[in-house]
Amino acid sequence: MKRTTHQETRAMAFQHRAGRLARGLALAATALLATAAQAQEPLRIGTFLSVTGPAAFLGDPELKTLELYVDRINAEGGVLGRKLQLVSYDDSGDAEKARTFAKRLIEQDKVDVIVGGTTTGTTMAAVPLAEQAGTPFISLAGAVPIIEPTKKWVFKTPHTDRMACEKIFADVQARKLTKVALISGSGGFDKSMRGECLKVASRYGVEFVADETYGATDTDMTAQLTKIKGSGAQAVLNAGFGQGPAIVTRNYRQVGLSLPLYQSHGVASHEYIKLSGPAAEGVRLPAAALLVSEILPANDPQKPVVSSYRKQYEDKFKSDVSTFGGHAYDGLMLAINAIKSAGSADKAKVRDALETTKGYVGTGGVVNMSANDHMGLDLTAFRMLEIRNGAWTLVK
Repeated sequence: MKRTTHQETRAMAFQHRAGRLARGLALAATALLATAAQAQEPLRIGTFLSVTGPAAFLGDPELKTLELYVDRINAEGGVLGRKLQLVSYDDSGDAEKARTFAKRLIEQDKVDVIVGGTTTGTTMAAVPLAEQAGTPFISLAGAVPIIEPTKKWVFKTPHTDRMACEKIFADVQARKLTKVALISGSGGFDKSMRGECLKVASRYGVEFVADETYGATDTDMTAQLTKIKGSGAQAVLNAGFGQGPAIVTRNYRQVGLSLPLYQSHGVASHEYIKLSGPAAEGVRLPAAALLVSEILPANDPQKPVVSSYRKQYEDKFKSDVSTFGGHAYDGLMLAINAIKSAGSADKAKVRDALETTKGYVGTGGVVNMSANDHMGLDLTAFRMLEIRNGAWTLVK
């Protein structure tokens, strides 16, 4: 048997090391290519919104806002070197459609985060899916059950219906009124806000002397308002959103009611004033600073944010801004900030970053979230507004 020489042994060792090096380089190249490919993959922002149907005046500005800012962010280079891709569906306000689209976003489109859910009903249809899949979900709807009890993967941007009740009752109290008549619609938001108002009224010394309801397709509420007229009420609160509150407002004047009328933040848009016409004069409601950006004090921390958003939206779409578009702006920015903070689109890391959001100044207020608070707004985020001469004014 031939003996291996020292030189041959060294040559074989060299070849072995060279082979290992080549394999290592190949693996490194593969990893780099995979990383590069991942870097080129867009960050997918999923959304399902009520762009058509009875809640279109909410969903339409929400979608426009998301499209506007996704385009702007991409034009500026994207996020973490990756472009954003908006994957959107119109649920028309139908909860079953919303559930179907949420499932599609998670399982087929494989989105990194969901920013959507125009109404409480459509949001709640998607909540179990987001929780089961472990997908961060930032809702744009208002009711308390979205975040109470706290759900691991679910967050939201608008003020809650409970906060709206409390802000209204604080104003009622300041006007030294105690007897309030309640009228509400049959939708998910309406029912939730009615329930929350009933829970917190006693804290403000408010007594309900009437509790009337109307259906989603009702076009006349004079019967309910006539009952309220004879109830001894000193003020009236309509817990609702959509077309109903505008009908209530017009009928309110038609039956001769002149008591203070309060509406929910669910109608905080110029569309409500247009639909209600002159009957809206004197109506009060709690809303975000966005609606009165031009008359906010110069030192208000929200003024730069809401003024910039308003200008960009109105310049682009030639239509009035609404708080609902603002909710979508906040949802998108919170998601992007969380992705940046996490350093990736890893869903668990993004969720954790959302939950630890502190000091985000948005259109809805200053957001400080925690493990027990997946909204992060307090009552100071609401401004009490009054309609005067067809325009919003701040109640001092």
